[in-house]
Amino acid sequence: MSTTTRGRSPRVPAALADPDRDCPFCPRLAEFRSEIRAREPGWFNAPVPSFGDADASLLIVGLAPGVQGANRTGRPFTGDYAGDLLYATLIDYGFAKGHYQARPDDGLRLIDCRISNAVRCVPPQNKPLPIEINTCRRFLVATIEAMPKLRAVVLLGRIAHDSTLKALGLRAAQAPFGHGAVHDAGRLRLYDSYHCSRYNTNTGVLTPKMFREVFARVRDDLDA
Repeated sequence: MSTTTRGRSPRVPAALADPDRDCPFCPRLAEFRSEIRAREPGWFNAPVPSFGDADASLLIVGLAPGVQGANRTGRPFTGDYAGDLLYATLIDYGFAKGHYQARPDDGLRLIDCRISNAVRCVPPQNKPLPIEINTCRRFLVATIEAMPKLRAVVLLGRIAHDSTLKALGLRAAQAPFGHGAVHDAGRLRLYDSYHCSRYNTNTGVLTPKMFREVFARVRDDLDA
């Protein structure tokens, strides 16, 4: 297990937790990013930085930016359906304040909460390759290490779950993925949820009630 889960590790500057705008580490993603830049020059089209204060107690880890969502707007879960459900839930449980209007200048603020992704660049067909997930994990590790007050991590989907376990030095058998599952990892507690994608909600894999129950548990645990 990493020192991150056993106790406070040295503070990592928040800037080091986000890749450069022209990050070259994943050639396929860099090429795809360049193609979208040529087609949509007004979009963000870069690795999407984490949103929220590094001093937060709660970190939410998603999969990757969507083409017309975070890749377009530059803010995680902003501009597509997943953000509609996520931000409404965060507001209801006191982890956000304001009005979510699906754009980065809507004035929405996170409260004791930060949002990031396992993969920072938009992948073709929303499917990052294993090598890309592994390569981008350095930024997830840095994000966690830059949060000295972190206590709770919500993992949206299996890829976010698996990559975060590896970032923390945990084996999959120690914390098997399952919606609603809660795992202790040293000073951190991990909360699993199915991803709040339109596909999952349209097919009934995830209902708003199921999603809200995860954050209700997080709220109760942090307030205890």
